[in-house]
Order: sequence, then C-alpha cells, then structure tokens
Amino acid sequence: MSAVLEATQIRKSYRRREVLDVERVALAPERTLALLGPSGAGKSTLLAILGLLERPDAGRIVLDGREVTAADRSARMQVAAAFQRPWLFKGTVGANVAYGLALRGVPASERRERVAEALARVGLAGWEERSALTLSGGEAQRVALARALAVRPRVLLLDEPLASLDPVVKWRLAREFAELLHEDGMAVLWVTHDQDEAAVVADEVAVMRDGRIVASGPADEVFLVPGDPWAAGFLGLEEPAAGVVAEVTDGVARVACEGADVFAVADVRPGERVRIGVRPEDVVLFEATADVPASSARNRLRCSVTALEHTGTTFRVVLACGGVRLAARVSKAAVRELSLAPGAQVLAVFKATAVRLARERSESEGASR
Repeated sequence: MSAVLEATQIRKSYRRREVLDVERVALAPERTLALLGPSGAGKSTLLAILGLLERPDAGRIVLDGREVTAADRSARMQVAAAFQRPWLFKGTVGANVAYGLALRGVPASERRERVAEALARVGLAGWEERSALTLSGGEAQRVALARALAVRPRVLLLDEPLASLDPVVKWRLAREFAELLHEDGMAVLWVTHDQDEAAVVADEVAVMRDGRIVASGPADEVFLVPGDPWAAGFLGLEEPAAGVVAEVTDGVARVACEGADVFAVADVRPGERVRIGVRPEDVVLFEATADVPASSARNRLRCSVTALEHTGTTFRVVLACGGVRLAARVSKAAVRELSLAPGAQVLAVFKATAVRLARERSESEGASR
C-alpha cells in the first residue's frame, strides 16, 4: 500500500540540542499510525513537521508522490489537525466547524451541508447553533474532530486528543473515533503516551525515544514483540525470548526456547528462528502445584517470580521460565492468595493464540527506525 505522506531523514535541533532524528515515517490511506513515547520523546515536534507547521533542519516530506514544504499552502490545505485542548473560539458550534472550510474558500451553501454532515458523524447532529463556550470537554473534542473531518483532509493529525478527558469519556471516544477514522480513506497519525488508547485506535504503532523511532510495525506485533529492549520495557513487556520452531502440527508451532517450550498459532516452518511475546493480561497465574483442568490454554510453564511491581490498581509480576521471561498483571487479592514475592514458584498459563511470533531479522535487514 503506497503512503499518502512519507517523511525521510528528518532532523531537528533546538539551541544546538538535537530533538529529532527520524529515518522514515509513513502514513497510509485508511490506516491509523499511533506514535507512542514518553514526554519529551519528540512526538509533538514530529507531528508539527509532518503537518507542515514547522520546518525540519533536514529531510524530505512527500505528500501523494510530490515533495512538499511548510511554504506549500496547497499541501497544507490537505492536512487537518486536532489537539489535546480543543481550540474553539466564541460563537456557535457551526461556525467553529465551518472555520477550516471558509479558509479553503468553500462556498457558504456547501459549508452548511458539510458542517451538518461532520457534526452528525461525531454524534452532534443539530448542534450548529449551540454556543461553543457551553460544551463539556468531550463535546468540545467532538467539535474539534468534526472541524477536521469537514475539510475532508488527506492526512489527519491528532496530538493527545483524549488526554484531558475523564476515563469514561476517553474510552468511549477512543472507540468511536477509531471507527470514524477508517471511513474516508484518510491517513491518520495519532500521538499519545497511553498504550491502552493506542491499542484501541491503531493499525500501526511507532515507539519514540529521545527523538528516534526505536520500534515500529503492525500494532499487534509491536505490542507483543517490539524488537527493542527499551520499547519492550516501555510497553510493559519483558524482552522477547528467542527460540527455534521445533515442529508445527495443525497450525500450532512448538518453539523451543532455552529450558522451555512455547506453543503458538502461527504460520512458520520448523527450523525458523523467532522471537516470542505475550501480553501480561493474557497470562494467568496459579499455584505451582495446581492441577489445572485441560483447556484451550496450551501453554503451562512453571516459573519463578523475579520481581513484583505495584502499578496502581494492579501488580506487574515478572517471571522467569527457563529462557523465557514473561510478565503478568494481577490484582492485589491474587498477590495475597498466591503469596507472590521474588523467589516464589507459580504456574503460568496462557493460550497459544495469545502468543505472537516474529521471525528473527538478519543484520542486513535491520530494525525499522
């Protein structure tokens, strides 16, 4: 699939301090790329450059096959953005949504139609005459998205669009926005520091650290087998274990790792070297001596607890199972009932469908940056 927007060799410095060094980032039609990373990683700076709002010190940006710059007004008119704090001016909701259309010279009659259409798409049909100053945070964010959608952009950039909302509103909008963003063939960049939010909206994921993209690829692959030790830790994973496919039976591969076998549903062949990943929420813990009934959970590894980390409402348990390191997410009650502590023995159970395999890349292939 060809990219709508592609940026290569992007460099940016402020006061002689390099803040961006990105070899390549591409946005494809009908796909959402979630850009993850901690504060200060360079996410918003990269978004501003991709949106032609800021000039890079070096690099090339191509929109629909044509090289463009921040001085290219026609290119900028094909890009729309919404931010963490929606910028709404005094006046009606309709006037706010029509703002970008007016800038683009869309006739008044067509503006009215497109405003009504955009508001209906975000669940605010008939809100044209409401005051923008009376809106709740979630309503204001819907208006901001409607304003962006109304101009029918080729590229939509969203910078922490849900960060300031309460959790209930946030997850509802994340699901709704994810459905909306696939409808117009737009290429979408969604910047966030929240991996759970990214998991809801993203088709592709890129993880940034210190101005560089350290892991990228399909969302399910990056969230399970990121290919970079720091990215794995940032995503709450242990570094993916390496193994060799020992056999494949009826689509289920047995991967021989050092001291442990892991079963996975995967399209691989015997002899292939792979890395394996399992999300913490897919790992269920039992007492080491538990007689767990036969079920679809093919993987049952006897492990030692190496670390126990309090993460707010849950605990993250780090496990060593031969050459495989896993993490599990458990409740406070589970910690107490299983007597979890460093050195404790447990049985880790997870389905073969929960395991993600990634073929080992050769040095010549390199990692996607």
